[in-house]
Amino acid sequence: MNKLKTPLLASLCMLLFSVASHAETQWLDRIVAIVDEDIILASEVDERLTSVQQNIARAGQQGPPEDQLRREILDLLILENIQLQMADRVGLRIDDEQLTAAVGRVAAKNNMTLEQFRQALLDSGASYRDVREQIRREMLLQRVQMGNVNQRIQITDQEVTNYLNSEEGRARTSPEYRLAHLLVPVASDASDADRERARQQAQQLAAKLRKGADYTSLAQGSVNASDLGWRRETDLPSLFASVAPNMSDGGVSEPLQSASGYHVIQLLESRGLNETVAQTRASHILLKPSAIRSEAQTLSLAKELRQRVLNGDSFRDLAKEYSEDIGSAQEGGDLGWTSPGQLVPEFQQAMEDTAIGDISAPVKSDFGWHIIKVVDRRQQNVSQDLRKRMARNVLHERKYQDELDIWLRKIRAEAYVDIKL
Repeated sequence: MNKLKTPLLASLCMLLFSVASHAETQWLDRIVAIVDEDIILASEVDERLTSVQQNIARAGQQGPPEDQLRREILDLLILENIQLQMADRVGLRIDDEQLTAAVGRVAAKNNMTLEQFRQALLDSGASYRDVREQIRREMLLQRVQMGNVNQRIQITDQEVTNYLNSEEGRARTSPEYRLAHLLVPVASDASDADRERARQQAQQLAAKLRKGADYTSLAQGSVNASDLGWRRETDLPSLFASVAPNMSDGGVSEPLQSASGYHVIQLLESRGLNETVAQTRASHILLKPSAIRSEAQTLSLAKELRQRVLNGDSFRDLAKEYSEDIGSAQEGGDLGWTSPGQLVPEFQQAMEDTAIGDISAPVKSDFGWHIIKVVDRRQQNVSQDLRKRMARNVLHERKYQDELDIWLRKIRAEAYVDIKL
């Protein structure tokens, strides 16, 4: 970051050349844009242009003219540069451990181990180091965007209520059911006796399910057995929609007749009905490494603050004074009641391993170093909370891109940009 400071540009730009034999000057690179306190080089545009053109070719598509594509790439690099300078100014860093974990997730999405992913890149002629740095860059951009855009998004309780009451809201937040299905088929021209035999067979299958038989073991002869997977109530076949909501997990229906035969369903699982989870109420103090405080110094301060609490100092007062979590610091570090999955994995695990009233050892997450005080635990029905959270997530996603576009235009307009084309 910060390749060149603005006051030095005039003199340092002259260093971007090489003197060849016979004193002939040959330019190796050139500046195509000055962006606040940084620059963008022609080589950066060329590298991104090559990458984009290769992606377009692999997709079998026809790209825009090269001049237009080059200008669009330069505009994108300018925006990225502005954001990376913002990250640099606030001391935002992605350390090697966090980066390796992120690269590992990329490898896992491609069904590879980290070493297999590295080898695949080498085999394709790509640089593993360059890929790591690109992922680091994307992580920084994402964090800068989220940190600045999320605070611009406001979702009112009334918006949540309106969404939940809408047709889409009811459909997206309705309970989900996972059903096992058994079908005893009946031909359209079957006799009454044949239909009665099929009904009795379906009743026998239902009885076996109630006694603990696995539905897959009952698929014999013409009997068809299947797992319908997770489906919302609104997506269930009409024959089952009136039955499944009245069943408990593990319950088995009476035979249901349709034109194709007799059906038996078993509710394997449900969710979104009476969701009860183990919640924890905790407080924390967050300390972030920065340009003026190293990783080791940050950890040392976390240990010192923990010891002060153990010696009798107020956790709440120390959180107000030292915590760098803007959202909770003024509340004495109080995070309120949280459910599993709401917090980053490292924090969640440390919190679960800490007894009520105790203070955790310092734990590191992507956000920095935490010390955690567990205040209480409870079992809580969160069905309605989950519906509201789902609604907020949907509304947030809808607003995020619009707010991101507005914010990007704002920072672009406020930045000093001098294009040298």
